[in-house]
Amino acid sequence: MRFHQAVQFLPIEEMRALTLAADRFGYDGVYLSDHLFNPRELESKYTYSTAPDGAPFWEKETEWPDPMCLISSLAAVTTNVTFTTGIYIAPVRDLITVAKSVGTAAVLSDNRVRLGVGVGWCKEEYTQTGQDFHNRGKRLDDMIPALHALWQGGWVEYHGTHYDVPECQMNPAPTAPIPILGGGDSEPALRRATTLCDGWINTGAAFPDEAFAQVAMVQDALHRAGRSGDDFAMYLAVKAFPDLDLYKRLEDAGVTDLLCAPWMLAEATDDDTPETLRAKRLEQVERYAEEYVAPLR
Repeated sequence: MRFHQAVQFLPIEEMRALTLAADRFGYDGVYLSDHLFNPRELESKYTYSTAPDGAPFWEKETEWPDPMCLISSLAAVTTNVTFTTGIYIAPVRDLITVAKSVGTAAVLSDNRVRLGVGVGWCKEEYTQTGQDFHNRGKRLDDMIPALHALWQGGWVEYHGTHYDVPECQMNPAPTAPIPILGGGDSEPALRRATTLCDGWINTGAAFPDEAFAQVAMVQDALHRAGRSGDDFAMYLAVKAFPDLDLYKRLEDAGVTDLLCAPWMLAEATDDDTPETLRAKRLEQVERYAEEYVAPLR
């Protein structure tokens, strides 16, 4: 099983130190999220909200650094960790912008980008970028093969249902294929992941029973797609305290990649300074690596 350290909601000034620690302590990757902005007036309902009004759980002041900028920065100081987006809202952007920014980040990171994609839920973001919110799923279905075509290097072209790109060169081009992972557990999301993608991500942390049910759904969808024997990545965030036995059972069920955030286990006190809290978080990252990452290598 591979372990990926999630950095969303970590103060941006701490992301580099935590990523360096993940690289040093043997984590396989870093996991990043994506939003363009926080609307003051929000009518869209967050998919995984537990609030009566459907509001997201984070504050409106939450930082959402651009994933490809952040990857390029973190890749410059690391050697081993991969960078997975969970999820990158690809259809809120135009195809060429996605192909260019993701392809460049892959080049700068020595092919360490893993592109987790999904359609998102925030209509306000689509309104501001001029992209159609209502056909975002169909456009993403067409965008995935288009991206693979545009990343091939040399003279490339693509002619699909929603995107039509005449012969062009997009340099620099990645020197290895960029894995694309489909996010979400709705029926369209599962179909997209198991027919068009190299893997799947559950985009909301699930309690253990629900997590096993999600894994079974993905396995069933893979079987129906005729891909049961494929090398298919399955990323999972489980809503439970660290548990080696649970992780082993998830691995036996088919989970290949576990999303974790041990830095969140650091207990803050009124006496903490930013420096002491940062040290506590790094201590938790190291302890988790020793107790869970290393044993499941």
